[in-house]
Amino acid sequence: MGVNRLKNVLSVFIDESGVFGEFSTKAPYYMVSMVFHEQRIDITDEIAILDRHIKELGFPPHAVHMGPLIRRESIYQLYDDEVGRASLINTMYHFVRKLDIHYLCPFVRRKKNQSAIDLYGELSREISTQLREHSDYLNSFDRIIIYYDNGQHELTMILTSVFNVLFTNVEFRKVAPADYKLFQAADLICTWELLALKASDGEFTASEKRFFDSPHRFMKNRYKLIARKKL
Repeated sequence: MGVNRLKNVLSVFIDESGVFGEFSTKAPYYMVSMVFHEQRIDITDEIAILDRHIKELGFPPHAVHMGPLIRRESIYQLYDDEVGRASLINTMYHFVRKLDIHYLCPFVRRKKNQSAIDLYGELSREISTQLREHSDYLNSFDRIIIYYDNGQHELTMILTSVFNVLFTNVEFRKVAPADYKLFQAADLICTWELLALKASDGEFTASEKRFFDSPHRFMKNRYKLIARKKL
């Protein structure tokens, strides 16, 4: 068996918020979170602590999704205890806050009557621009491994095209979010960045106000420490 000489590997976990369909005032943004984890950094202890806390809160092992958790959708329909759901949000927040990771979160503001082709082009340019701005960091790795669940075909095509044009050391892996806690970190970061945009627009929903109080308090108490991890 050959020896793997590639020791400096960067994992990139992808999550998205938005759709390529018709414009909706309920989803005015398309956002892509990219969580960067240097594989030499061990996060085994942090994952073990997270798993224990989720179990102690009475939730089954699962991929935690912030949006459904806040809105009490999906499996969270079974949990009418807001205190319990708030505790799970806090648990995920502190897990991500303590991780030694970085992230980018390219986004575009959707336009009325914007075609899928136009959205595709605008999003491709925004992702490419942000990656180019940090090309020195990204090119410092022997290999970049992109983890995405291929949940949206259009985004899969964009990621494949942009990363392969900009970098020569890229590998793509289709995996399930439940298999990697860093997918769930990408989900939280995507939600946090979306909430920051909504806070600037003054458009928190009733559910978001219940868990985060006012947009000002969210930005001061929740967003600030996560945003420090942005490249």
